[in-house]
Amino acid sequence: MSRIVAVAPVLPEHSYPQEQITEALVDLVCPPGSPAAAKAPLLRRLHRSAGVQRRHLVRPPHEYAHLDGFTGANEAWLHDGATFGLRAAREALEAARLAPDDVDLVLFTTVTGIAAPSLDARIAGPLGLRPDVKRLPLFGLGCVAGASGLARLHDHLRGHPDDVALLLSVELCSLTVQRDDPSTANLVASGLFGDGAAAVVVVGERRAAAMGLGAPTARSPRIVSSRSHLYPGTTDVLGWDVGGTGFRIVLSASLADVVETHLADDVKALLAPLGLDAGDVTRWVAHPGGPRVLEAAARALALEEGALAPSWASLARVGNLSSASVLHVLADVLAREQEGDQDDDGGGALQRCVLFALGPGFSAELVLLEWAGDTQR
Repeated sequence: MSRIVAVAPVLPEHSYPQEQITEALVDLVCPPGSPAAAKAPLLRRLHRSAGVQRRHLVRPPHEYAHLDGFTGANEAWLHDGATFGLRAAREALEAARLAPDDVDLVLFTTVTGIAAPSLDARIAGPLGLRPDVKRLPLFGLGCVAGASGLARLHDHLRGHPDDVALLLSVELCSLTVQRDDPSTANLVASGLFGDGAAAVVVVGERRAAAMGLGAPTARSPRIVSSRSHLYPGTTDVLGWDVGGTGFRIVLSASLADVVETHLADDVKALLAPLGLDAGDVTRWVAHPGGPRVLEAAARALALEEGALAPSWASLARVGNLSSASVLHVLADVLAREQEGDQDDDGGGALQRCVLFALGPGFSAELVLLEWAGDTQR
């Protein structure tokens, strides 16, 4: 089985309380004297109910008014995204004690900017990747891509057990906010999404043995299996309408209903082939899509209070980071486990963790992880 050997979450330095971002966006999306000004109270109310206390932005708030439409926003994504992608990749490889030229496969994902050559190709030289590195840039998976990326790396490493793979997510969501769109969907998104990146280093089974990794702990959990589900008839639930001004959010009120209807069956389908059920899961790493999504997931899975606390905490602290979000939550969970298991040699109780995310399609991806640790956390 493949092993996760490092998770590196990265955030921009510009960090602001939700209230400050709200007022900046009132001026940008619902400026006084404009036809959209009447929507300002709704924007403020939606921002207060987003479950977000603070967010990190790639640019200071006053700079967004000066971006030249989609061209300016995409140029900012490309410039700043390369910076954060390079930083995340370097930090992950350093934590894994691996060199850039050890990497055999890079899977890069984003849904907040477009470039050809893709961003992973642009940072390959500065990072020090080999010229023969395999690359798989993905666009369009949205929030589900952090989980999907882990699953696809696991699929690759099952067939290439000596390989080192790097998952890189760069999401600068603030650059996609539409200034001319006072729709409820845009107002909701403007209060929910933040900016961030993350990188994960995953190695194949034989590479893990060569690195001297023993039983899986929170420092090197193993990926056991994954489950994908593309729900029929739901393409209008979540995504982008792409046009001259860039990415216009599609966000249906039925999203939480789809989650509540299907998620429990997806978890069952992930676990049943292994002779497991939801009662065998001791940790949950959920993509913090928003309060309604987290509440729907908790109801669908009949989870105890606090089971999704790391996801709620991440939502409050940094907002929804699209595909990077579930990787930030994973980093938080593993760091907490490591703090409590400083003397653990892998002989603790087996922890089973279901990591899941949801995204355009509408789709879900679930990944089962295992490590030894303390059942009390």
